[in-house]
Amino acid sequence: MRTITAAKFAATITALVLTASGTAYAVTENKPETPRAVVAEHADDVRIDETAPVITRDNILIHAPLHTVWKIQTDVEKWPTWQPDVETVVKDTPGRLRPGSVFRWTTEGLNITSTVKQVEHGKRLAWGGPAQGITAIHVWTFTPARDGVLVHTEESWTGAPVVANQAVLQAALDNSLHNWVNNLKHEAEAQAAK
Repeated sequence: MRTITAAKFAATITALVLTASGTAYAVTENKPETPRAVVAEHADDVRIDETAPVITRDNILIHAPLHTVWKIQTDVEKWPTWQPDVETVVKDTPGRLRPGSVFRWTTEGLNITSTVKQVEHGKRLAWGGPAQGITAIHVWTFTPARDGVLVHTEESWTGAPVVANQAVLQAALDNSLHNWVNNLKHEAEAQAAK
């Protein structure tokens, strides 16, 4: 039987909820405002839970075409090729990601099932669901910029495990999103340079 340390548990929970240079930050009274151009909201957009005990937001400018960034992020079965912590991904729903699409993935020896909540091609992607007592909502937005694509991601976690270990899980989610966006940047810029 596998033994999981507190740090490993935090990393595992981070991976479970699927969370990616920007600076990740916890929601605090001193957090910087997200530019409105980055997060263009519509009444029917899926949003994170702003009352959740753990919330992280991150931004990164990727010097690559939008179609390259979008393809990498939405080709979930190829995540293991550029996300070191993701071991396997299998789509239960064939074809392009769309609302209701389900994919299962493995990280840190754990199996996770995620359901896509919103897809606005080239602009917005949201997924979520419960995992080991945690309910996550993860939203990505992609905004063309003069030098590439500004990627904004935000995620909320609620549930008893989050309330019980808020500080550790906040740090884990901050780290996870920071790594995710940096890995996405590295992969997209490498592909664009070919």
